[in-house]
Amino acid sequence: MPGTHEDFCSTVLDNMFEAVYYVDRKRRIMHWNAAAERMTGYTRHEVEGRVCADNILRHISTDGTPICHNGCPLQKAMETGEVREAEVFFHHRAGHRVPVHVRVTPIRDESGEVVGALELFAKSKEEETQEDLINALENLAYIDELTDLPNRRFTKINIETRYEEFKRYGWPFGILFIDIDHFKDVNDAHGHDVGDAVLQMVGSTLKANTRPFDHIGRWGGEEFVAVATRVDLDTLAQIAQRFLFLVAASTLDKPEKINVTISIGAAMAQENESMEDLIKRADEKLYQAKEGGRNRVEI
Repeated sequence: MPGTHEDFCSTVLDNMFEAVYYVDRKRRIMHWNAAAERMTGYTRHEVEGRVCADNILRHISTDGTPICHNGCPLQKAMETGEVREAEVFFHHRAGHRVPVHVRVTPIRDESGEVVGALELFAKSKEEETQEDLINALENLAYIDELTDLPNRRFTKINIETRYEEFKRYGWPFGILFIDIDHFKDVNDAHGHDVGDAVLQMVGSTLKANTRPFDHIGRWGGEEFVAVATRVDLDTLAQIAQRFLFLVAASTLDKPEKINVTISIGAAMAQENESMEDLIKRADEKLYQAKEGGRNRVEI
């Protein structure tokens, strides 16, 4: 019966746990499975028939370089006929950046010619661990309702716990005070509903790209706080820079394209100081980042 084989393949793909799509030799997306819809926010009706090089997911590399037109693992797999794997960040329909591991397998016809490719992408272990933490807290009074992040109350508990470890075992840690730049302008220009969507976009980007043993929470308003465990000053700066470029690379597409940046104040815990002293130092560094031009880190 016509279409039986294609229908069978589509059914198999749609029942896979992993997000999968496949393209023909012209890199047109021929099937976008249900897991890909759930993970990306894009429905199959929005992407099937389009060329993946149209920058639908707008993949960027770990250093922030766009790769859809330069270094695309799917294109390389089709050119070489070899399986390709990569760690990339895709653009979710809601605007934030999500880290994934992609594996691309070239598809050949009976003569051995490459006629397409199948890309499988799965969430990185870092995001899975962060989601496990959020799920564990859902039934407690520690979740910020808007962003689904741990709230200020739980974040302070986390900082206190890191302090006890620091004093008892000498395990170093640092905190990042993160503030969305010109957030009032976003609210004034687009309304509070869009402002809420921007908060969700930034919160989702930070959560998805926080190390599994670290903490990210909403402090209040447009402020977030990250707690980084067992780091030195250089590593703390690297984490802050990673947040900086990933938020800047995130885009809210509706009602129009909106990009925001963040400023970050960073501080390492020191002996013979209180938690309040550490928070005050990080907050002062955040103020310096704002005064220094925004979209920057002061540490």
